[in-house]
Amino acid sequence: MVKKLELSDNDHEYLVKECEKVGIGFFSTGFDIPSLDYLASLGAERFKIPSGEITNLPYLRHVGAFGKPVILSTGMATLGEIEAALDALETAGTPRARITVLHCNTEYPTPMPDVNLRAMCSIREAFKVAVGYSDHTPGIEVPIAAVALGATVIEKHLTLDRNLPGPDHKASLEPDEFTAMVRAIRNIEQALGDGIKRLSPSEAKNKPIARKSLVAAKPIRAGEPFTPENVTAKRPGTGLSPMRWDEVMGRVAGRDYTLDELIEL
Repeated sequence: MVKKLELSDNDHEYLVKECEKVGIGFFSTGFDIPSLDYLASLGAERFKIPSGEITNLPYLRHVGAFGKPVILSTGMATLGEIEAALDALETAGTPRARITVLHCNTEYPTPMPDVNLRAMCSIREAFKVAVGYSDHTPGIEVPIAAVALGATVIEKHLTLDRNLPGPDHKASLEPDEFTAMVRAIRNIEQALGDGIKRLSPSEAKNKPIARKSLVAAKPIRAGEPFTPENVTAKRPGTGLSPMRWDEVMGRVAGRDYTLDELIEL
């Protein structure tokens, strides 16, 4: 099956040109050192290390020597194996800042109980690296959740038809589904924001409508003290905030107030 699907040198050169034409980056996974050198000769600007090579020290050193950005997939790996692979890449010449580590499960399709998406966060915390997620689950919800948890790279298989022969198609997305996943991820990226809790531009108009002000609960004459019996909180929030309740209580009204009139100090 693999031999039948093998791409020729001309195929690769064609793909490089097509990527340039449409403005996307070209890169591929080399599973051995000659393949890595071939990809480098095509001008590959980054290298993807598949899960099966994470314990292949000569391979890791060869990738690290390029000094290019690396995507390291970690299916089947322990934290100790990830640490050893990172050390090998760094020692060979690729700084950790250029390495993105993908959490991954290598079963196709991956059962939901085996996804363990929180492990991606554990990898980030343990090694202070950029993280991502290589997804082999059916559907699009898990990669979207990964982005919400901080993934900076998502790998998802794409197929024209899930019924085609071969092991990968069942765990892949068809074009419309892939488009929906990307759209959802872009929405999540915007929705995550900068983490600063503040009044947003879109909700500013709601503030005076939704919040409350201190108002007269009944008519109040000038000289009367403000009390819980004659003051209450009602919408709109255009006057004194009810958070100033203690400041108002016991103060003397400087003028007459009608029912529901905003209290002034």
